[in-house]
Formats: sequence, C-alpha cells, structure tokens
Amino acid sequence: MKILVVNTGSSSLKIEWIDVGPDGSQTKLARFSAEKLGGEANISRWTGGGKKEKRTEEARSVTEAFDVARGWLKTLDGFSVEAIGHRVVHGGEKLTAPTLISDVVLREIESLNSLAPLHNPIALEAIRAARQAFGQTPNVAVFDTAFHRTIPEVAGTYALPHELNERLRIRRYGFHGIAHEAMLNRYCELTNHAVENAKLITIQLGNGCSITAILDGKSVDTSMGFTPGEGLVMGTRAGDIDSGLLTWLARKEKLTLDQVEDLLNHKSGLLGLSGGHADMRDLLEAIQRNNVQAQLALEIYCYRVRKYVGAYLAVLNGVEAIIFGGGVGEHSPCVRAKIIQEMGWFDIRLDSAANAGAIGTESRISEQKSGVAVWVLPVDEAAMIVNAVAALVGR
Repeated sequence: MKILVVNTGSSSLKIEWIDVGPDGSQTKLARFSAEKLGGEANISRWTGGGKKEKRTEEARSVTEAFDVARGWLKTLDGFSVEAIGHRVVHGGEKLTAPTLISDVVLREIESLNSLAPLHNPIALEAIRAARQAFGQTPNVAVFDTAFHRTIPEVAGTYALPHELNERLRIRRYGFHGIAHEAMLNRYCELTNHAVENAKLITIQLGNGCSITAILDGKSVDTSMGFTPGEGLVMGTRAGDIDSGLLTWLARKEKLTLDQVEDLLNHKSGLLGLSGGHADMRDLLEAIQRNNVQAQLALEIYCYRVRKYVGAYLAVLNGVEAIIFGGGVGEHSPCVRAKIIQEMGWFDIRLDSAANAGAIGTESRISEQKSGVAVWVLPVDEAAMIVNAVAALVGR
C-alpha cells in the first residue's frame, strides 16, 4: 500500500511517500518539504534512490506548496497513492483516534481552530488541497491530542468554576502525542520492554516543545494544556505565564485579545527573550558572539525543562528512562546537558562523550551505572501516521 503522509507547520509543509509491505514494513520512496511559506519558499526534494535537491520556489500558501509537491511526485516512476494521512494537532474531545476524513470531520476540526490557531487552520488547508488533488482517495486524520486522552481528571482539570469547565469542555488536552508515543514505542523496541509497563519521561524539543509523564505506557500528565501554548518555553511561544500578567498587559498597553494572542504565540519564547532568534541554531551562534540576551534565553529554556523533569519524577515516583526527541532534542548536546546537569541526586548521570556524539542518532547518553537511563531517539512521526492509516484503511 502506497501512502502519502502530510505534515504541516505554521509556515511549512512536509510530505512523505511511503510504501507499506504485507508484513507492515515501510519503505520511504520520496520526501518533499517546503519551509518559510509566504513567498520564496525553501524547497527540498529527496527520492529513495538517494537523489537530493534543494531550491527556492514561489509558494505563498500550503495549497501552492502542495501543488508544487504533487507536480514533482507525478514525475516519479510508479507514483500512485492509495491513502493519505494527515497530522492534525487538535482533535478535541470527539476526535480521539485516527479518523477517515469526511465533511463532518472537517467541520469538527475547523471548530477547534481557536484552540490551535497556529496549526489546525493550516492542516485544514492541506487536507482540502489533498482531497481536491486526489479525488476519492481516502484521507485519514491522526491527532496529536489522542495519546493524551488517558490523562486522569486530577491532572487534566483546571481550577476554574466546575460549571464553566463542563459547559465549555475546558480541560488539558495535551499535544505532540504522536511524537511522545513514537518515543515510547521505540524505547520499548530497543530495550525489549513491554509498553504496558513503561515508566518514562519523554521530552519533545523543537520550535514547539512539550514534556510528558508516561506510566504503564499511558500519558498521565503533559506540559501543554487546553492549547499548545502552555508549558515549556518554545521558539516563539511563552509557555507558562501568570494569567494576571496578561490582563495587566492588556490594560497597560491597550491590547486587544487578538494582539495578546499574537504576542504569546508569535513574539515570545526564544524569539522574544533573545531579541530575534527563534531557531536554536541561530541562538547558539548568537551566544558564540557573546550575545547576553541569547545566553539568558537558553538558560531560561533549559531551566523550564529541568523544572518539569523534577515535577514528573515526583508524579511518577521515579522513572526508568528520560528520552529526548525533536529537532533540538536530537541535535543539541549542549541543551541536553544543561537540562540534565546536576541531577546525580536522583541517580541520573550523563555520559559527556556519548551525549556529544549523539546528533540525530539513536543513542543512550547516560552512564551505564546511571540508575535512570537517558536516551536520544529521533522521532519518526510519519511512520506512526502510516501505521495508523494502514490499519484504518485496511479495515
């Protein structure tokens, strides 16, 4: 079965063409990505034969980028698609499992746009482009919130009036679920560990960041909440912040609600703290130039993660492993070291050489004598989505 996986970001589109064998094995046939949509986008194309190409091309929207991708894919030998899988950030209370996309499902996803304003509208644009381009080919939505449906009431409830929580279905939904579940599954494969017995802390660090406490193979707490804006410091998002500060700021600066939302989602985080560096690579380069603001931004970023690690060690009463994933988690040894530093009190001991060498590779980066193992596990969200699509469409 040949499956197309579509993964959108706030200004990006990634597409993978994957062949699933009768035994469930996956062969990646081609990959397309478009970054910095809105004008001259950075386009990358790769085929299984090893041919890679980078270029810039006009792509003002996800729809235009999708058309560029489809035009290229159609030139590849044997190109065909039997199903399309889409990563969708927010599924709310109703969409808690991989779901065939119908007009009704589209409307339900659209109703959640205000809860994930950076992601759901873009995903919807990609879904509509795929349906238009591939006609009756089944489209399947796989939701980032689904893995966190097991969070217990005590961890998922905000201390707001009960009537309000019930009427508006306010709760902590959690996000990055596909990535956290991928880290869980891969760790269990590598260590020959039963998923249902796993007790882990998984840390997804990229432009968006989150951390999850996993008990008996299930999410029991996570840093993101009602929206993807809660929790850790991120590329452009503030994460945890005093709600009273927001109302004070709105009055003081005469900000509308839309302006407050824009401030929290697009102008804060590493970008706001450093004065212009949302990407960790740019931030680390600025630190090399002795940029004091950039250094403080990095310290705050790592401190917030370390604080959550401590909280989840308490929630879980200890863990067997801590796992790093995501672009930053997989490629930044200095960030991982700052987060795990001085945690020998909990028998967590990093192997400096192993950590320095773990860049985009599967590696254990803790000392062998460390009571808690620390791993770097590159996250393959596409593989998770393909498994879900193949299982659903196959049925």
